[in-house]
Amino acid sequence: MASHPEPLNISPRAARTRAALIAAGFELLVERPIDAIAIDEVVARAGVAKGSFFNHFPDKQVFAEAIASEVRVELEAMVTRANADVTDPVKRIAGGMRVAADFARNNPKRTAVLLRSNASSTARDHPLNQGLVHDFRAAVDAGLVRPEAEGSGVLYWLGLCQILMANLVERRLERADADRRISDMIILGLTGLGVKSGTALKLASR
Repeated sequence: MASHPEPLNISPRAARTRAALIAAGFELLVERPIDAIAIDEVVARAGVAKGSFFNHFPDKQVFAEAIASEVRVELEAMVTRANADVTDPVKRIAGGMRVAADFARNNPKRTAVLLRSNASSTARDHPLNQGLVHDFRAAVDAGLVRPEAEGSGVLYWLGLCQILMANLVERRLERADADRRISDMIILGLTGLGVKSGTALKLASR
């Protein structure tokens, strides 16, 4: 599903209104899913007129996706920075999971909002998945992972990342236990892709 960035030609006043709606929606989405939130609640918390909501968002689902997209963009930027000097595609894939897990531990509210929306799309053609698509293609071409990863690696890996993030937010594990859980998931995920056990163990260690 497509993301919903702020329009480029928006006026300063409209930008402030949109920002207020996004901030209010974020606070509410931390507490419950979008289907349980009334538009009246959003505009009341944002301090804007109800009509302003529909000037920016056609419905609540698109509104929730816009909010979650902001979190996803933030997370993807962190992954990009972490992998900036990494050329090994398998190491990049593993590093992305670790960044996502650390994000969940350090930002449980933002993670909850992300995971409650389809903006965390697992579709291969989602713009924010293109880095991972490239890494899987490179890993397959180099014979580092199973050939099935060419078509389904993104779905497999993002599914693992999302469930790991959800678990870390839900359980609030102590650091040592969380580190062990993250390492286990990296090892299981990589070996499931056909990566050699020794390589997976090495990449799972900090």
